[in-house]
Amino acid sequence: MRPGTTPHRAVPWDTPLTTLDGTATTLGEWQGRTLLIVNVASECGFTPQYEGLESLWRRHRDAGLAVLGFPCDQFGNQEPGDVDAIARFCTEKYDVTFPLFAKCEVNGDGTHPLYRWLKREKPGILGTKAIKWNFTKFVVDGAGVVRERYAPTVTPEALEVDLLPLLRPTPR
Repeated sequence: MRPGTTPHRAVPWDTPLTTLDGTATTLGEWQGRTLLIVNVASECGFTPQYEGLESLWRRHRDAGLAVLGFPCDQFGNQEPGDVDAIARFCTEKYDVTFPLFAKCEVNGDGTHPLYRWLKREKPGILGTKAIKWNFTKFVVDGAGVVRERYAPTVTPEALEVDLLPLLRPTPR
């Protein structure tokens, strides 16, 4: 390890999660997969990224990719709906089939434990830990190491090249 670097903390596979439909699970359900974790919102300028996220999920899930969406209403009230409204919007507008979870906080005192860990492992520009806006993306490899953090402006299509080396080859 280079001097001045900190070791990666063990991935919290036991982190409790609640799916959008209210089912309790843990992050461990996706252990061993490459994770693309995104805080999402239905009324954001970046909302069309749902299309690219879904496309990545459909193309690469058999190779070990899991796209995990976490609705968040902390940025300009851009996810005001309840779980039914979120599910309806995502299904009708973008045909989302990747896992979506209960609305959560990504900043502040109520930060979800998963986001507390992600931000500690991969701070943003100039070491900031705060999530700046909706559609901030984190890539966690199959070993549980946070490999990258992407700004909301980075599209799913643009980060695909970084995901490919982390995935299992699929038979043709």
